Amino acid sequence: MTEPLKKHIREYINISDENLEKYCSAFNLRKIKKKEFLLKEGDICEFEGFILSGCFKVFHTHHNAAEQILYFGIENWWVSDIDSFINRIPSKLNIQALEDSEILLIPKKDKEKLYAEMPEIERLMRLKFQQSIIALQRRIIDNLSKPSEERYVEFLRDYPKTAHRLTNIQIAAYLGVTPEFISRIRKKIVSKG
Repeated sequence: MTEPLKKHIREYINISDENLEKYCSAFNLRKIKKKEFLLKEGDICEFEGFILSGCFKVFHTHHNAAEQILYFGIENWWVSDIDSFINRIPSKLNIQALEDSEILLIPKKDKEKLYAEMPEIERLMRLKFQQSIIALQRRIIDNLSKPSEERYVEFLRDYPKTAHRLTNIQIAAYLGVTPEFISRIRKKIVSKG
């Protein structure tokens, strides 16, 4: 059950077999059905999760009920509301399964304890946070400076394992465009190809 997590961790840090086993044993497996919520807006996020299988969307619901998707998570990705998790405040995000999924969850109290006991785990998460901040920064810059069509093409190029699993509506909510815009772009790409 934890083999994908162990492999993922070893890609980032050197860690003894004993400490790796201790860290991974703090995770609990949860099976999530399609459309089921892992976190709902207003709840406090008590976990960080490592996705074993399936696909999730992390999103905010606008006052007019429109979704604004921050990111999608697939196999070997981490998912959480880091603001709620760290600051113990009600979440402004929802995390929902787009497919039947399996995820390993670590509770906050266990993670904090392991940080104190294993500095290499703290290093792992620092490296993961740095990657997340870089991705977020690049996304903000792209949203401010690139045309929607270019962002769509780059999304398809950068996330091929994710894009084919999503609907036009989901991709549109991620890119901040209408589903009709996505349909027009897809038709334009197909006619060129």
